[in-house]
Amino acid sequence: MHRRRHASVRAAVCAPVAVLLLGAAGCTGPDPSARDTEQAVQALFDRQAAAVRDADPSRYLAAVDPRSGDYRAAQRTVAANLARLPVATWTYRVRSVRTHHERADAVVELRYRLGDRDRPPVVEKETFALRRHDGRWWITGERHGPGRQLWEQGRLRVVHGEHSLVLGTVDHGTLRRIAARADRAVPSVSAAWPDPWSRRTVVLVPASVDGMAELLDGEPATYEGIAAVTTGPRGGEPGERERIVVNRQAYVLLSDRGRQVVLTHETAHVATRDHTDGSTPLWLSEGLADWFGYRGTGADPSVAAPTLAEAVRAGDLPRRLPPDADFRFTGDSDALARAYEGSWLACRMIADRWGAGRLAAFYRAVGAADGGPAEAVDGALRDVLAVDREAFIRMWHSALRAELAP
Repeated sequence: MHRRRHASVRAAVCAPVAVLLLGAAGCTGPDPSARDTEQAVQALFDRQAAAVRDADPSRYLAAVDPRSGDYRAAQRTVAANLARLPVATWTYRVRSVRTHHERADAVVELRYRLGDRDRPPVVEKETFALRRHDGRWWITGERHGPGRQLWEQGRLRVVHGEHSLVLGTVDHGTLRRIAARADRAVPSVSAAWPDPWSRRTVVLVPASVDGMAELLDGEPATYEGIAAVTTGPRGGEPGERERIVVNRQAYVLLSDRGRQVVLTHETAHVATRDHTDGSTPLWLSEGLADWFGYRGTGADPSVAAPTLAEAVRAGDLPRRLPPDADFRFTGDSDALARAYEGSWLACRMIADRWGAGRLAAFYRAVGAADGGPAEAVDGALRDVLAVDREAFIRMWHSALRAELAP
């Protein structure tokens, strides 16, 4: 499962009409006191960032107002959690400061990397409440939006795998088992995906679906039946890195094989991110990830795709490749299941008929195409597989009958 996140930045400029109306009282340049305040606030966050990089909780807390009560108490846990992170880089950049007497709100951009190979940095924007007393500025709280970082959700534990970094607010045993499966997923995906990628994953394991929803800025009900998602923009915006987020409550209900399939599926999303763009339809990105997940497991399609199998046996073949709308978490659950199952079997058919290398080439061609998904798929069908859409769907229908209703 792949989810996209987006961020935008707005810049304010002095409007010419204001000059006409206000004359000399219009745009007269920056307020020196405002500039001094912003510099002081930047210095405050620079000291806190240095404390994180140096894994020094006491210096981190030195930026937090001793008078802030519950916030300072909560930040003791955060400071200890941050000291456990394998931080490669950690910086804050103050984007704006709005003051009101001795109080202020600061919009701050956080950039960080975990581990030597976690590139490029993750970028987050946060808003902090500040107060000035005793001759300096202090952090007194955060203006939380819908989400919180994992290290703000409870005691953080860290497991370093051979090919993975697993962070969670659950017990070490669970994290070690997830790391072992993540470590198996990376070489499994690399064996069939020839293009370079980091060959390392970062896995986040919050304690509850509520914690998962906070990480993903979503509603808990959206993720209740989803074992894991990969968060990050398709097409790779600069300054972003995809992370696998596990819903422990759904994940523990799976069989051992199901858990491995899920983590291999999500690892495939990380590996293929540089070739996944706005022209890539969800049936292809999710179908390819499922092909990686089930590859080598010996899964019987009629068992692994029960909802679509029932429809095919009743003579109800899908008329088209699954549209993106069928992959909505909050839509028809049967339509969602048929979309995933049909997409997997479409990619499986490509690999069986043309070979795994041609499946990878088809995926790359779609992601590199200009225009919308329909044009991209039609072009790749023609150029890579030498078929048109109608012929491809006929082949897919034949494969569905053979696999699901023999």
